[in-house]
Amino acid sequence: MTDALSPQEQGKRAAGEAAAALVQDGMRLGLGTGSTVRWVLEALARRIKEEGLRVTGIPTSEQTAERARALGIPLTDFAATEALDLCIDGADEVEQGTLRLIKGLGGALLREKIVAEASSRFIAVVDGSKLVGVLGEKAPLPVEVTAFGWEATTRRLSALGGAPVLRQRDGAPVRTDGGNLVLDCGGFAPIRDPEGLQARLKTIAGVVETGLFLGGAEQAIVGQADGSSTILKPGA
Repeated sequence: MTDALSPQEQGKRAAGEAAAALVQDGMRLGLGTGSTVRWVLEALARRIKEEGLRVTGIPTSEQTAERARALGIPLTDFAATEALDLCIDGADEVEQGTLRLIKGLGGALLREKIVAEASSRFIAVVDGSKLVGVLGEKAPLPVEVTAFGWEATTRRLSALGGAPVLRQRDGAPVRTDGGNLVLDCGGFAPIRDPEGLQARLKTIAGVVETGLFLGGAEQAIVGQADGSSTILKPGA
C-alpha cells in the first residue's frame, strides 16, 4: 500500500508508473536497473496482464532480467533486436537544465550505456532527491575498470584528482555483470566540464566506461512524495 512507503519510495513509485504509462503497444524497450526501475517493471507487468500490452525488453543487468522474467515481461537481446524504441532507466544524479546524468551506483553502468545508446529515446526516472545543480554534488562518479591492472588504473585516476575508491561489499571487491571492478571517484566534484572529463577518462587504458551520461535523456520524470510526478526537459 502507498501509505506504507517512505516519502522517497512514493516518489520512485510515482516516477516509475508515469514512465510505464508512456509505453506503447509493440515497443522494444531498454529496461534499466535500480530501485525506481523496479516500479516501472511492476507497472509494465500490470499493463501486460490487464491490457494485453505487447512489448519486449533488453535488461541492463542480471538483476533486472531476473525480476522481469518473474513478472512475465518478455525479454530479447541484441542478436534478435537491432534497435530499441525507448529506454527507461534510473539515475543517481540529474543535473537540472541539461539533464546530464551520473549513473552506476548500482554497478550496471556499462550495460546501461550500451542499451541507452541503442535506443531511439531515453527517459530517466528519479525521485526528487536525485536533482542537482552541478554533477557530483551528491554522488561520486563511478568508473568501471578491468580487473587486470586496476591498481595502475587507480593511480592514473588519482593523478587526475579523482580520489578513486575501490567499491567493496562484505570485504570483497564488487564485480559488475561483465566481471569488471568499479572505482568510485568523489574527487572530480563539482564536475563543471563533464564532456572534457569524459574524454580524459576514456584515454586511460583499463577504463571500460564511466558513469557520465551526457546529452542522451530527452526527459526526466521526477516522482514526488504525494504520488504526483513532474517532467523535466533539457533547457527547462
